[in-house]
Amino acid sequence: MTSSIRRLCFAFVALSSAMAFQPALAEDTIKIGYVDPFSGPFASGGDEFLKVFGYILQKVNADGGALGKKFELVPFDDKLQPAEALIALKSITDQNIPFVMQCTGSNVGAALLDGVSKHNARNPDNRVLYLNCGALATELTNEKCDFWQFRFAGNVEMRAAARIKALPKDLKKVYLLNQDYLFGQSVQHDTRKWLEKLRPDIQVVGDELMPFGKVQDFSSYVAKIKASGAQSVLTGNYNRDLNLLIKAAVDDGINIRFDTYLAHLIGGPTAIGAAGENRLTTISEFGPNVAVELKKPEAEAFASGWRANHDTDFSEINFLTMLQMLSKAIDKAGSTDALKVALALEDAKATDMVGFPVQMRKEDHQLLMPFYAVSFSRDVKYDAEKTGFGWKTDFIASTEDLTLPTTCKMKRPAS
Repeated sequence: MTSSIRRLCFAFVALSSAMAFQPALAEDTIKIGYVDPFSGPFASGGDEFLKVFGYILQKVNADGGALGKKFELVPFDDKLQPAEALIALKSITDQNIPFVMQCTGSNVGAALLDGVSKHNARNPDNRVLYLNCGALATELTNEKCDFWQFRFAGNVEMRAAARIKALPKDLKKVYLLNQDYLFGQSVQHDTRKWLEKLRPDIQVVGDELMPFGKVQDFSSYVAKIKASGAQSVLTGNYNRDLNLLIKAAVDDGINIRFDTYLAHLIGGPTAIGAAGENRLTTISEFGPNVAVELKKPEAEAFASGWRANHDTDFSEINFLTMLQMLSKAIDKAGSTDALKVALALEDAKATDMVGFPVQMRKEDHQLLMPFYAVSFSRDVKYDAEKTGFGWKTDFIASTEDLTLPTTCKMKRPAS
């Protein structure tokens, strides 16, 4: 596909998506500028999330939106590049869109966090709120925390705590492989931290950072993993970097576990197929089988509604929580003004669709939420990506379990 045709395709998708979300006049909607990769090697993730938000907004808008208005999502392609995200941010502020949302890439998240903070300092009459739904590096709500950012996804350390708690007792040797950028480095650090804290009996026999989004052939990595004697690969890799790794391992026939952070995202189940039975695990926010196992019919119905028109599972319960909490905060503030909404969001409490309590912690603007450690199994009601295998819950880390200390020293607006 030529670049010009690709641009035309994306423009059509963006226009179609915006129309699907809300065809009403601009002044009758509350716009959210949505920045994520819609082209390049990680485009499948951005495209998937765009569809997920379309599904979620049907519910949120049907429930009344905010201030009697419906939400409208306006997509911007960042190609998973910080510079492109800052260009998108400029376009968002030029259009007076009050919210910028981003879900993929901590490198992009760090750039947006800095860009939003600087913009708001210079333009107090045109401030925006950064809704972080997936830039997960722990640092973003620790030393890099900022008043204008609210993270509606569990950070890496929360995931690492759940990840290590869920490892089997007979696991003694692991190989760490992560992407060489802010998120992967955060996974590497926090995985080691929680291994030392909870599982000192486990030996790290390999620890490697790999180029982010550039490796086409993972056979050399698989060879090193095999030679190390590892029983498991602990990895924060996602999307193509995880799927190609898993495919290379399957092609090699290596008998090893993959204890991942994000294998439930698009493509992971397909990449491993039957070879992943009982040896592919991930840390998930939700899934249809969670609803079945916990006997939550409303949550199961919502997840089933998504599956009726998609091959993937609905796992992004935190996206739904985010938009519901945002809606209530806007109503409470009586405005979309960034400062007023931010103050309304601080320490906001809610109950997620499964029935667990969640809270937006005031000290660092980090959502406190539960996670599910799940394994790839045929013993489930709902399979993933039509593989015949789905995610079975092995362990639940509660909101209380994952309420971890923060080092955030937030600077608050003078007002």
